Amino acid sequence: MKNRFLITKVIWNTLPSFVQIGISKIYAQIYNTHLSRYFIKPFCFMNGLNQNYLSLFQSERSQNSNYKTFQDFFCRQLTVPIEVKHELIWPCEGFICEQNHVKNLPAIDIKGEKRTLKKIFSAQMDLVPDNYFYTNIFLHNQNYHRVHSPITGLITRIEKIAGDLSILRPWFYSAEEISKPALRNERVNIDITDPNGRVWFLSIVGGMAVGTIDLLKNTCLNQKIICGEELALFRLGSTVCMATPIELNKEPYLKKVFVGDPVTVLTPNQFES
Repeated sequence: MKNRFLITKVIWNTLPSFVQIGISKIYAQIYNTHLSRYFIKPFCFMNGLNQNYLSLFQSERSQNSNYKTFQDFFCRQLTVPIEVKHELIWPCEGFICEQNHVKNLPAIDIKGEKRTLKKIFSAQMDLVPDNYFYTNIFLHNQNYHRVHSPITGLITRIEKIAGDLSILRPWFYSAEEISKPALRNERVNIDITDPNGRVWFLSIVGGMAVGTIDLLKNTCLNQKIICGEELALFRLGSTVCMATPIELNKEPYLKKVFVGDPVTVLTPNQFES
């Protein structure tokens, strides 16, 4: 099984971008057919999605649990909006697969060129300071695939970067290369400036079979965003990278986090500085 996964990674990741995108569009077309709704129950069974969990969500189209297509189910929205009780929350549901200070992150070889993970957040400039803290959250297929603002602030930059759709699963890579796909893949970068003037960097990264990354209507430049407010959604496969001006508590590898839950800050008074 492990060898099969590795072969899949090698074959898929070496395909040209236009081939990956073409195949991903086919996936998207299939998952948008009415027949694809019959994938939902087997998918939930295989991924252990029980009724208590599923009751938290509804179809964006029908505003109930009657999903018309598999894509409709995959892009499900929360039935009840997040009740924000904290100043800093996790922006998505997923698994923590990498955390470190930006200055300690390794440079990664991309086609013979060494790139730092700062390049995830901007293709042209090193916008992220060395003293920032980096977190990579992997969204598995069964996770809720909408991204919310981790803080309250003003959207001060949006950048869309074309790229590959390499496989994102962290266990397919060595510890030094877990975030490598985020440097190569198609992504949308969003900067949010908080009331203290500090910039928080988000990178919403597409992966294998992603149809698209959709930004919501309120996700636009110079728009005030409230902590917990929805920013974007994925149509299949994804990762969210975050660079924060404060140090977060390091979580265990692949610890599951839930959107809206508080983020533990290493030094609480950092948040107010």
